[in-house]
Amino acid sequence: MNQAVICGFLGADPELKHTTGGAAVATFNVATSESWTDKSGEKKEETDWHRVVVWDKLAENCSKYLAKGRQVLVTGRIRTRSYDDKDGVKRYVTEIVARNVQFIGANQGQNRVPPPSDEVRPAASSAHHSSPASSDIPF
Repeated sequence: MNQAVICGFLGADPELKHTTGGAAVATFNVATSESWTDKSGEKKEETDWHRVVVWDKLAENCSKYLAKGRQVLVTGRIRTRSYDDKDGVKRYVTEIVARNVQFIGANQGQNRVPPPSDEVRPAASSAHHSSPASSDIPF
């Protein structure tokens, strides 16, 4: 089973692009944090950044309604893919391909009208959508 669930805050506004085939794809980074007290009583905090990829109508909705600072709950699957950078060096990226993005709390980013529901899910036609090949991804 490949299932990822994260709850955190957007580090920047989502970036919306379209593949050569016309499919909408949005990417954004989500910060998750954990805090604890170490043995000496000192408070510690660790933040991890997660790259999230969203497709089709869900991508368009995320681009429209999410902004830097907004809290989200993301569910999806983890994918690692490779690409060649501008110098021809093979690079690897691990990302969460979102199936569901739930908007949480007040919009901390720019003043944008919230969607009718706090939860945004892919349209029925894209619920079983398989992501285009990595070569179709414009980043």
